[in-house]
Amino acid sequence: MEHTHPYFRRRTPEEILNEITESTRGKLKLYVGAAPGVGKTYKMLQDAIDLKKEGKDVAIGLIETHGRIETEAQIRDLEQIPLLPISYKGKTFYELNVEGIIERNPDVVIIDELAHTNIPGSNNTKRYLDVSLILEAGIDVLSAVNIQHLESVNDIVQQITGVKVRERIPDTFVQKAHEVQLIDVPPETLRKRLSEGKIYSAEKIEQSLSHFFTINNLSALRELALREVANDVDERIEQISGSLQNGPIGVNEKILVCVHYGPTAEKLIRRGWRMANRMKAELYILNVTSEKLSDAGQLKEKKVNDWRLLAEQFNAKLIFEERGKRKPAAVIIEAAKKCGVTQILLGQSARTRWEEIRKGSIVNMIMRETSNIDIHIVADGR
Repeated sequence: MEHTHPYFRRRTPEEILNEITESTRGKLKLYVGAAPGVGKTYKMLQDAIDLKKEGKDVAIGLIETHGRIETEAQIRDLEQIPLLPISYKGKTFYELNVEGIIERNPDVVIIDELAHTNIPGSNNTKRYLDVSLILEAGIDVLSAVNIQHLESVNDIVQQITGVKVRERIPDTFVQKAHEVQLIDVPPETLRKRLSEGKIYSAEKIEQSLSHFFTINNLSALRELALREVANDVDERIEQISGSLQNGPIGVNEKILVCVHYGPTAEKLIRRGWRMANRMKAELYILNVTSEKLSDAGQLKEKKVNDWRLLAEQFNAKLIFEERGKRKPAAVIIEAAKKCGVTQILLGQSARTRWEEIRKGSIVNMIMRETSNIDIHIVADGR
């Protein structure tokens, strides 16, 4: 009997192959916290010991105890796979031994500090890429990360704390986790742990209490972590319940982010992705340039490479359009119509750079020449 539901369709061979691949892939459980010291590693080790008691073959791939006595006490009963020594600038560093883990082939492996950048000479630049290989080998992974290391919240975290986080992981990687668990501790408790020397060594305590570990910072980061995990839960419920009973969600939404070579372009892209992710929308990134891409200088070339990396992380399509004799607004309108865009994001700083926009004409022209497109002006935050 044929299905008559309007949203029913047969799965493509690619989708069936993806399902088979996913069924053999290891599962990732991620422990997320608002800041160092909330107890991510401790809880991860607790769960690992419980799994071992249940008969699972559990091993430690890499653990960072930071000298915390309670954490160190938990690793005694767990096998540790030797780390991989790597020589760099006359010194020996130790990184995750991916091949050793795959060869040992435990049921579950613990890999701490997911956002870590590997030492030059490693096979992968980032630890999350190492974890991907281990998951592909069919091994389950327990790992931990703080909320500030998520790519899309980078600008928000910098605004909250004044710190630009350099070690970041793609949101799309986190979304592949089988389970995300929030390790939540009130800011007052975390500051007490810090002052008692349970997080950092004595010389770092006073500076940390007055800088990163302020009540305001910790409260804002905690709220951010709670919000992100809540959104993750909502998405999983949608996937399980199959929210197609009222039609596909956001299936027609397409977001276009317009970027220039200014300092806020990456912030705008991250904001666009957060919108697109919430709305289940496609994301496009447009750069309107007055010169050929091949003629761009070294600084602009670096910018373009940064955009390419973000576009790859966020599954976005990056579009470059030469302005020629056209007005920038005309180029944006043409690209929006060609892509079927429903939302356009413009940066406030970009508006001031295009002389045409001095009287708000770029917004007016887009509104005049299009229909059913919402325009968002994002403040540059400076």
